[in-house]
Amino acid sequence: MPIQKTTEKVNVNNRRIINGKDADVMQLYPIKHKFAWDAYIVGNANHWLPTEISMQKDVEQWKSPYVLSADERLALETVLGFFTTADSIAANNLVLATYKHITSPECRLYLLRQAYEEAIHTHAYQYIVESLGMDESRLFNMYREHEAIYNKDAFVLTFNEGIFDPHFATGTFASDQKFLENMVVFSIILEGIFFYSSFAVMFGFQRQNKMVGAAEQIQYIMRDESMHLNFGIDMINVIKQEQPELWTSDFQSHVRDLVRKAVALEYTFAENVFPRGIFGMNADGFRQYIEHIADRRLQRIGLLSEFQSANPFPWMSEAIDLAKEKNFFETRVIEYQTGGTLEWE
Repeated sequence: MPIQKTTEKVNVNNRRIINGKDADVMQLYPIKHKFAWDAYIVGNANHWLPTEISMQKDVEQWKSPYVLSADERLALETVLGFFTTADSIAANNLVLATYKHITSPECRLYLLRQAYEEAIHTHAYQYIVESLGMDESRLFNMYREHEAIYNKDAFVLTFNEGIFDPHFATGTFASDQKFLENMVVFSIILEGIFFYSSFAVMFGFQRQNKMVGAAEQIQYIMRDESMHLNFGIDMINVIKQEQPELWTSDFQSHVRDLVRKAVALEYTFAENVFPRGIFGMNADGFRQYIEHIADRRLQRIGLLSEFQSANPFPWMSEAIDLAKEKNFFETRVIEYQTGGTLEWE
């Protein structure tokens, strides 16, 4: 749409997450959705790169026949097999579908930051797999061959088919509910449930002083994903305020049903990761943990708990609260190219 010349200022009260009246997605100020601007600032402050983290100890442990058991190796490979494609799925949803339907410029700004972080996460998995000398093609193709991973990915992808349609547009009751459903699936389920049992596996390694480089990268990823989850929840709740007609009792029941199905899929995945259990964790403990975090996600969007399960892994709360205190410049030399040394075409 061509730019319309006008002397009128944007009325912040007309701004919405979707369907903003007279929306100008290029004009950032005045800001209405301050949570998005705040998330963008925090995201920039938390910037990191996987190659800043040493994998030397991990390589030694992975190559040793004595440090990791067969079950621990299986758990690590299965978790990485899920992670390698999950962030790509999230990124594709953001940049190919969600972004173009958002009419809040400040929300769009954070989505650009989030998409970049998804790329960093994919880079991190590649860095871990390559450093350990794993079969890269097998790990990155595991989502096609491992049934529990395939089922989780297929479940999520089912719900972005509608908004990926080039003819899809918000603005009707049905399409707006479809968009809101997509946000629930990607924020509450993919980033809020499907990632977290795999995070717990990696921190199980960390607590045993094993695969600490990989675990540190996953810890930074989890910090990012916690931000993505919180941002998605904020967007859902604001859409509920801006368009309350979408949050019907039938839609709420539908969301609860989706969460129940997601918990069942995640429990099946945990059974595959822990056929016999490691680090004092087993599939039953993960069922309880998955139910616990699912209840927390439901509560954050104003729905009642479904499972009433206590948290069997209280140390996971500590793992989430990560401050990047390590000074990477003390352990790694970073060379920057100045403007005078760059070649311009």
